[in-house]
Amino acid sequence: MGLWQRLTRVFRAGTGAALDRIENPELVLQQTIRDMRDRVPELNNSVAQVMATERLLTKQKENLSTQVVDLDSKIKASVKMGRDDIATAYIGQLQQAQMDLERTTVQAEHAGVASKQALKARDNYVLNMKKRSAEAMQLISAAKQAKLQEQLAQTMDTFNIGDDASTFNEMREKIDRRVAAAEAKLQLGSSSVDAQMQDIEREAMDIQLQDKLLEYKSQMGMLGAGTQPEAKQIDAGSPVQEAEVLDSVLTNEANQNN
Repeated sequence: MGLWQRLTRVFRAGTGAALDRIENPELVLQQTIRDMRDRVPELNNSVAQVMATERLLTKQKENLSTQVVDLDSKIKASVKMGRDDIATAYIGQLQQAQMDLERTTVQAEHAGVASKQALKARDNYVLNMKKRSAEAMQLISAAKQAKLQEQLAQTMDTFNIGDDASTFNEMREKIDRRVAAAEAKLQLGSSSVDAQMQDIEREAMDIQLQDKLLEYKSQMGMLGAGTQPEAKQIDAGSPVQEAEVLDSVLTNEANQNN
């Protein structure tokens, strides 16, 4: 094999492969349907011309038939009148008209056959076009479905072994770490010394309010003779109380840490 033939083969193979990659079956089928539909007006025009020829020949045949009858009448009238010269002239015209009539009759018959064949061919083409169009639409639908399935398969592959899977896992771990850290901070804050001191202060305030209530009831004589307000009252503002509370909180914190 010569060098030129090898280069030609390589070029044709490369061109064919490139065309296969860029060729869209859906677009090709749609264009084929448009081309088939565009040919229908051309076929209709061709059929119309054949039918027009048939009708024209039929009209000529009718005129020639009328002319033959008219010439025959004129010949008979001329003979009756003894005008053989005129009758002879009419006979010549009659013979020519009869020849034209025979030729036109044959042509009209052929035109009628051609017209029927043209109509049949046009109808067959339209029927075939509709059938091909339906097949093309089915193929186009199948091509769209195949394309959708390919995209779905690519998406599933991405979730299975692609970078997106590792990204999701990484982000999930980061979010889990942030949630765990936030929960730990919240738990630490709820068990801190300040939080415990606030709880103790609220309890002390409740005790003071209860003692004050008992004092008012005692002053108003609403308590029994043997009932006295509790002697122990907590002064929230006294330094001694605050020191005792702080020592208690620190002791509890140390016990919890141990």
